[in-house]
Amino acid sequence: MWTHGPGVLRLPSGLTVRGRGLRGPLPEGPELPELGIYLLGREPSDIPWQTRWVRCPDFRTPADPADARAAFRLAHERARSARVELGCGGGIGRTGLALACLAVIDGVPADEAVAYVRAHYHPRAVETPWQKRFVRRFG
Repeated sequence: MWTHGPGVLRLPSGLTVRGRGLRGPLPEGPELPELGIYLLGREPSDIPWQTRWVRCPDFRTPADPADARAAFRLAHERARSARVELGCGGGIGRTGLALACLAVIDGVPADEAVAYVRAHYHPRAVETPWQKRFVRRFG
């Protein structure tokens, strides 16, 4: 689990995950992710830790909602014992969507999850109306 640092989100249960924009540098520190869930238009390459790709073009929602649900459940489960990172290109919209879905899995009501992530991760997380709708329907 992450204890602190840039992009670390503490869920109500106490689990922590890290959100990050992949176009930016890896945050400083010795701890690397043990699992990365990446919402991108194409599969990421050259990442030295275990990854799970969720097809999701920029400003969109996941192409396969069932696959996204499975990936987010995996992230939530693995966050109990491992450092889990969720990311997209900029680290705001699609990453916020993923973090909000994890908050729902963790017990935050679906209609409050976007506000939770904006308050505890980034004020502009979950950028588009359809991303917000995806989170509301996720629950």
